[in-house]
Amino acid sequence: MVHQHGDGYEIPEESKVHRHGSWLPTDHRVQHAWLAKQISHVDANPDTPLAPVLVEFKQLIEGDARLFMYFSQMWEEIPLKKPYYKDPTGKKRQIRDYRHMLATMNHIFAQAPQWSEAAFGVGMVGVPMVVLFDYAMATPSGHAAFLDPEVNKMLKRVLNEWGKLLKSPKSAEVLGTHKEGWFSEHGQRDLMEVANTPLGTNHRFEDMYICDPSAKHYGYKSWDDFFTRPLRPSVRPIASPSDPNIITNACESKPYNISRSARLRDRFWVKGQPYSVLDMLAHDPLSAQFDNCTVYQAFLSALSYHRWHSPVSGRVVRAFVKDGTYFSEPLLEHADISSSNNNEEEEAVTLDIDKRGISVAQGYLTALATRAIIFIQADNPAIGLMAFVGVGMDEVSTCEITVAQGQKVAKGDQLGMFHFGGSSHCLLFRHGVKVGDFPPLDLGHNVPVRSQVAVVKP
Repeated sequence: MVHQHGDGYEIPEESKVHRHGSWLPTDHRVQHAWLAKQISHVDANPDTPLAPVLVEFKQLIEGDARLFMYFSQMWEEIPLKKPYYKDPTGKKRQIRDYRHMLATMNHIFAQAPQWSEAAFGVGMVGVPMVVLFDYAMATPSGHAAFLDPEVNKMLKRVLNEWGKLLKSPKSAEVLGTHKEGWFSEHGQRDLMEVANTPLGTNHRFEDMYICDPSAKHYGYKSWDDFFTRPLRPSVRPIASPSDPNIITNACESKPYNISRSARLRDRFWVKGQPYSVLDMLAHDPLSAQFDNCTVYQAFLSALSYHRWHSPVSGRVVRAFVKDGTYFSEPLLEHADISSSNNNEEEEAVTLDIDKRGISVAQGYLTALATRAIIFIQADNPAIGLMAFVGVGMDEVSTCEITVAQGQKVAKGDQLGMFHFGGSSHCLLFRHGVKVGDFPPLDLGHNVPVRSQVAVVKP
């Protein structure tokens, strides 16, 4: 029973939202209650000064007529119809304008993600900025604002400041056993159910992860130290280490999508979000070799392990991080059928907001979000050059690569990690590579990292 998934109690249908990776609670009411609490604090303390980086953000918005228009209009463009006439707090446009947005960010960034216990359920808000921007980032003005290069540069600076808090000893306060702590009864139970389910084990936290259970906060010095916690190698053995045709899972993750014959360039922003390989690989010269390639994408869980491991043995040809967007999601079209004056049906194509938010924009994010790109020349000639892409999402977009160009890696070796969380990852195999036996997309749990994820036929 995983609280974050809404297990163990009845959730009204209008409050149930499937979230890939559980970065937000399945019970939308928990998210509502959390944000309402943050806004209540902000409204009760109107004279709290903004952090210096948020003062700079305010100056950026107010010093550019175009950005001033975007950030003023995005809140007004949320459709006044169900379910959008109520923002994620359950009250009509409770985030009133960009000034109120900045004040709420100021309060949220003074704390690390923690568990929230409401009268109807328990959950954890792992991406608080997504809760804040929810529908606004999918409006026309929000879409334009969060694609803007200057806005994304500023957001990177803002999030880096939050990152300093998440690496500080102060952030470890949320790792306690109190009701909102990660080692509370419900927090630890969720963590271990997600970790144990893939292999049917019954490990305790200290059996699964390298830590010191006798120390305060299990020995973790900060929130980030906890979130990048290493696994004990024995709990995730490498599948068939001597068989080069067995590809191992790069991340502890749940299957999301498989695409055969992904085109070098495609319209990644339209419905269906086809992969655009040239954009995914940041226009690197090596990307030309991946036209009509196979792409496997899987989603990481907020409750799980966030380090990446090599799926093959070989040599790192190139490794770099591509900066990108943080809160951009596609404006998807839908057909709105209405009756005209002559009673003939007309089809009007309009823009709408998917209430599931950015969790359904994963294909789109592979082309635009901040991402780590690692090309590996596999020792197995049946594979040859392949690529790993670690895709950041929203405020959890910090990618750290721990290997270098020219370095030899064995299957299962660490490649890097997401800090403060993560989003998804992709494996790309060139056209002609006979790769198959991927896990089913409807698998109800993570595929263990370093276990078999695919097979290549020579």
